[in-house]
Amino acid sequence: MRLLNYRILLRKEPEGGYTVIVPSLPGCVTYGETIETAIEMAKEAIELYIESLKEHGEDIPTEENTLEYTLTIETDV
Repeated sequence: MRLLNYRILLRKEPEGGYTVIVPSLPGCVTYGETIETAIEMAKEAIELYIESLKEHGEDIPTEENTLEYTLTIETDV
């Protein structure tokens, strides 16, 4: 068994709760009412996503060669 790490992004929604995106797994998006629930839902979504990839014989993306950078821009908005 191999351990994989995935970065998740949590976005607070205006109507409440948090949307979670897994950048390394395109289309892997979930939601939770609290941060804790959102993280639990993300774990489940990632596991199901990887299970589906395995069933279809597809490669499992990893974040091994991923760099992260925050870019700041100036805008008039």
